[in-house]
Amino acid sequence: MRRGTSNAESEADEAPAAVKGGSKVQGSQTLVRGLDMLDKVIDGPVKLAELSARMSLTRSTTHRLANALIDRGFLTYMPRDGYHLGPKLIQLGFLAQSQADIVQIARPRMEDLAARTEDTVHLGRLDNDLALYLDKIPGRRRVEISSRIGDRQPLTSTGLGKALLIDGSEAEWDRLFVDDQAQGAPRADREVWFERMRGYADAGHAFDLEENEDLIRCVAAPVRDVSGKIVAAISVSSAAQYMDDERMTELSAEVRETAQQISTDLGWSPDVRPPRRSRR
Repeated sequence: MRRGTSNAESEADEAPAAVKGGSKVQGSQTLVRGLDMLDKVIDGPVKLAELSARMSLTRSTTHRLANALIDRGFLTYMPRDGYHLGPKLIQLGFLAQSQADIVQIARPRMEDLAARTEDTVHLGRLDNDLALYLDKIPGRRRVEISSRIGDRQPLTSTGLGKALLIDGSEAEWDRLFVDDQAQGAPRADREVWFERMRGYADAGHAFDLEENEDLIRCVAAPVRDVSGKIVAAISVSSAAQYMDDERMTELSAEVRETAQQISTDLGWSPDVRPPRRSRR
């Protein structure tokens, strides 16, 4: 038997489907409210009165909806603390992360960036102290970029590689710089390279100023996962004639924005970023 409701709002929630325009409408509203409730407790335990206020629902309606989420493991209730996220979300989070294909997730964003800039867009990740190129979308300009999917390039001479290192310590930078130079990376002045890297770390993007390939320049930015860790980077590359200093500066914001969009697709949010390790 259905229990009595305390007011008109609760009664509206319990109204027959025909009154509300069909079961699909009612089901959709319930689903949206359930998802909204998960958002309301994302910052920590919330007691019933506060949750009711945040949801703009009566206590009885809030309690009923919360109980449905508890039954399915999406919420947990602690008598002294209130409602908080449940174990089902942890399970789903791990499954979503394990199933996430970063190439597939990033591809639409990369295609859009390539179309807007008319330049070549790369996606890469760290692979044993090298930058591994995972995807490449050619630009519309008649510019030959020698990179190929599956290529591994030095971290310290490529824009993509430097973007992957932005959160690193200077001790790590030094080790990689010395190793790359010893293994045949394009010759570079250590002090100049370090000064640029410090600027890139502060700005959140990196440049390749014809360091890895003659007459080719690029702008790159890191991609982060749900924990805030850098898991990949994207870059826009073109001939130096299309990439003067002014255009590279203009492109920086666009590349960072696209990298942040991909990061968001991976579960990252601007509030979740681990503190940068000590540079010294």
